[in-house]
Amino acid sequence: MKKRFVSAALAAVMALSMTACGSSNSAAETTAADTEAAESQAEETTAEEAKTTDGGTLIVGFDQDFPPMGFVGDDGEYTGFDLELAQEVAKRLGLEYKAQPIAWDSKDMELESGNIDCIWNGFTMTGREDDYTWTEPYMANQQVFVVANDSDISSQADLAGKIVEVQADSSAEAALKEAPELTATFKELLTTADYNTAFMDLEQGAVDAIAMDVIVAGYQIQQRNADFKILDDSLSEEEYGVGFKKGNTELRDKVQSTLEEMAEDGTLQEVSEKWFSKDVTTIGK
Repeated sequence: MKKRFVSAALAAVMALSMTACGSSNSAAETTAADTEAAESQAEETTAEEAKTTDGGTLIVGFDQDFPPMGFVGDDGEYTGFDLELAQEVAKRLGLEYKAQPIAWDSKDMELESGNIDCIWNGFTMTGREDDYTWTEPYMANQQVFVVANDSDISSQADLAGKIVEVQADSSAEAALKEAPELTATFKELLTTADYNTAFMDLEQGAVDAIAMDVIVAGYQIQQRNADFKILDDSLSEEEYGVGFKKGNTELRDKVQSTLEEMAEDGTLQEVSEKWFSKDVTTIGK
């Protein structure tokens, strides 16, 4: 009788031991399954994030005082025609977009150091063809003179003996350097850091004329409701493009193909009409 009791007790202990072991294995299997599922979800999330940003950022260098191409809006955010195009390009390429304001006369240093990926801000290709790797031109432009409506200046010949102002290291300054016979007639040629200052100087009568991009001039006059006019005879004809560090053809090609895609589907025209009330773009035309 005692023997049977001992045998039954041993059997019960073994059964309990096996049950406990089975529960432990089941819990371990559940934990392993949960871990595997979590890792799988994490991998999917990482893959989706990589797809969204393509593992990179498009840092766009621009002059924040150059409306309507790039400037600080009333809401304190960076905006403008060029920046809107750049943002759409970055989105289509799966790149994180970042607008990076720069001092215009330091743009080459910013590009060479890698602080920015491109210069996209009414950037004139003419005369700089060999200094950067460029997209195809997306806009045509002119360098012109802006004067007060009541000024006695009606042509470039009337600038003789006058004070003319231009942005430092701008395309207008470069164009003036190519016209020494004209600048020699000026009373003085001044440079300024930005065109907002130049317009204030013109409003106050501190200067007689501003040399600048016609696209920007027209926008500034309209926005300021200023009593200014643009002289009919232009200083130079030129084109706008997106400039990359010399040799960076990989990113240039991606941006170029995306701009062509945007021209084909009407996006370039839509953005242009928003800012200029007409299509001023040249890609695909």
